[in-house]
Amino acid sequence: MTESKLVIFDCDGVLVDSEIIACRIEMAALAALGHPIDAADFRRRAVGRSRKDVNAMLDSLWDGALPPDYTEQIRAATFAAFATELQPVPGIRAVLAGLGGQPRCVASSSHPTRIARALAATGLSAYFDKDVFSAVEVARGKPAPDLFLHAAARMATAPQACLVIEDSVPGIEAAKAAGMRAIGFTAGGHCEVGHDAELRAAGADAVAADGAALAALVQEWRR
Repeated sequence: MTESKLVIFDCDGVLVDSEIIACRIEMAALAALGHPIDAADFRRRAVGRSRKDVNAMLDSLWDGALPPDYTEQIRAATFAAFATELQPVPGIRAVLAGLGGQPRCVASSSHPTRIARALAATGLSAYFDKDVFSAVEVARGKPAPDLFLHAAARMATAPQACLVIEDSVPGIEAAKAAGMRAIGFTAGGHCEVGHDAELRAAGADAVAADGAALAALVQEWRR
């Protein structure tokens, strides 16, 4: 393992302001199927988790009621919305630019195609090259540590030399289970009042409410 430090970014809600879009689309789809769900409850159950785990959760709520093509329906509607609505999370571009040559990667619960489209649509792809990892590459998604440990191994970095930037409780829990430092980031449009406290309760070592605060925390860690 290299001794250099690695910054691991979640994608949805950290790099791209996608969670508020994705939640809106999925809640509308569920309502159309006759399965309305409270917004706060859906975010608590779904944000930060893999598509496989979200589908399993929804199936358990409604006794296997999802149609066979549910994932494809959600993916198509989400991609269509991304093409016209998706923006970087406010302040994140400056954070990335300030890293210079610092090793960094993406470790996301989303499907590789969704990650690639999101980064391309927001102009953030160049900051990561091919160092992008998805939950489909591991046995267990967040809050299990598998994805972050996989990313660290692929980037030849010891877990204790990694800093994870996360917006979700499952993501923070996964980072801490992997033995990594974790910063909660609450600048995404889906983060409501009190979300910072939830991230701290999940084990976040610090929480940043905006890009400037995140940049300062990252630079402090780099030193």
